[in-house]
Amino acid sequence: MPQWLCNQLMRAFQSKNRRQIRLLNDCWFFYRTRKTGTDADESSSFLR
Repeated sequence: MPQWLCNQLMRAFQSKNRRQIRLLNDCWFFYRTRKTGTDADESSSFLR
């Protein structure tokens, strides 16, 4: 997880800002699926 996102999440949890926690959680899952999708595409094209 990127450090900036981890810091934002910690601040949101400390302030109990549920809206920001949900938003950052969605950002993390989008980032993670996008990054793994890119890695999978690169490795499959490498094998061809």
